Parts: sequence; structure tokens; C-alpha cells
Amino acid sequence: MQKMTTSTPEEIRMTGLLQTELKSLPLLHRGKVRDIYAVGNDKLLVVQTDRLSAFDVILEDPIPNKGKILTAMSNFWFEKYGKLLPTHVTGIDPLSVVAADEQSQIEGRSIVVKKLKPLAIEAIVRGYLIGSGWKDYKKTGTICGHALPAGLQEAQKLPAVLFTPSTKAPAGEHDENISFDQARQIVGDDIARQVRDASIMIYSKAAEYAAPKGIIIADTKFEFGLDEAGVVHLIDEVLTPDSSRFWPVSSYAVGISPPSFDKQFVRDWLETQNWNKKAPSPRLPREVLEGTEAKYAEALRLLTAT
Repeated sequence: MQKMTTSTPEEIRMTGLLQTELKSLPLLHRGKVRDIYAVGNDKLLVVQTDRLSAFDVILEDPIPNKGKILTAMSNFWFEKYGKLLPTHVTGIDPLSVVAADEQSQIEGRSIVVKKLKPLAIEAIVRGYLIGSGWKDYKKTGTICGHALPAGLQEAQKLPAVLFTPSTKAPAGEHDENISFDQARQIVGDDIARQVRDASIMIYSKAAEYAAPKGIIIADTKFEFGLDEAGVVHLIDEVLTPDSSRFWPVSSYAVGISPPSFDKQFVRDWLETQNWNKKAPSPRLPREVLEGTEAKYAEALRLLTAT
């Protein structure tokens, strides 16, 4: 077996961006993946770094070009379906809002968005029986209050697309699956229905588009926010390997968990390490970094190919 090699911090930083250091805009928040800056009082600059989190820990090594790939993918979906519902997109060139000597930090990995109030739920849509949904089904025969037929197998396509919201847990904690009635109690009946209907619509259209391209979108997570008038907007990233399960059509089979175009490649390697899943994480071998980058890049290539 070929021995895996670990890149030095210097080599990693030459190819991957761990964090931005902008001085021309106020830093508001540095999350697991994104750095967010204020642009005036009503807009934000969202920068997608190459950071990767696994098991709720931000890993020591970035995935080269990950931020640029995810930004390009989100922009693709926003452009494709952005006319169907309000979104946070402004169309402002990100390079125009930072100092000239800072443009290289954000080029290709940022977007200027409307400043909105995020809803306190995450909108999860499931088209296939996998992940926590599969675990719940094996125990109860249901997913988040949705009763399902008996005898379904892992990774099987569901009889109908399901909306299964979750709470937004504080950093370091896990989100909790909730029922639609619980979501209504959190955000209100009208907003919950709008979010559910919009989520199912966008997921269904995207899944139908992606399948002939060679990708099954098994499930995804959307986020929504409100403007001052209370209008619901689609925000955050959309239909990327970080927010969705993308499976290759060519290797899909019912009864097993298919390989995916996402960070599962990293998770699988981490599971082989003597690690307590707390920071600091093990340093990632070069092969894992490059392999993960290749999976993200392949997903973008397939989806955007004409």
C-alpha cells in the first residue's frame, strides 16, 4: 500500500485559504466555513474559505479550492432558480467592496448579499432514505413524524419528497430533527408553509435536473431569512456537496450507502485515526486533501456541463 504523506503548513497555505484578513470591512462573524463582513448597514460580504468541518470540529487543514468550487456551484443554482423566489443575491461585484490589495483573498469565493434575519430552523428536504432518516426509520418506521411504508431499504428513493426541518444548534452542538408542527411553533404557520413549499420545489427541480447529469441529490439543507417587510428569502449556500448528499448515478444501488461527492471522504479517513473528535484534528494527508478537492470539482463539472 502506498504510504500517505502529509503536507507542511506552508504548502497547505499556498493552495488553501484558512481565513481571510480584510481590513477594509468590519468582520462580523467567522463560522465553520464562511467569513462574513459588513458592507454598509444593509449588506454582507460572505467569503467561502477552504476550511472544512467534520464531526463539528474545524479541521487543521483546508481543502484547496473548496471555497471557490462551492461559491461557483451556489451561484449556478441561484442563477438557475433565483427567479422562482426571493433570494439574498444582490448582483454586486464582491471585488468592488474591498480594498484593491485585498481582492486576491476573496476573488472567486465571495458574494455580496442582502442583510436578512435568518430563520431559527433549517429546511431539510429528503428524497432518499439515508443518514439520520434511515436511523429513525429503522427504529420507528417514520421520519420526523412522516409515516413510511414498511420494508424500505437504505438509500431507497422515498415514495414522496419529505420536508423534515431541524433546529439550529449553537456552535459545537448538533441540530435536532423536529416535526413540521414544531417548526410552525418556532417561525409561525404562514412562514413555515412558505419555507416547506419553496424547499420542496427547489429540491425537486434540482434533483430532476441533476439526474441526467450523473448526480443523484439524495437530500439537501436550505436556509431562509426575512427582510424588514417579513418577506421570506432563500439565503446561504444552495445545493452544494457541503449542504447536500450528492451520489454518482453510476454507482448507486439500493441497500448500501453510496459513495458521495462530499466530505465523507475525509470523515472516513478520520474514523481510522486514534482521535477523540475534539480539536485539534489530525493533520490530513496530501492524498486525502487532493482526493476531496477532486470530488468537489467533479460535482461542479458534471452539474454545469452543457
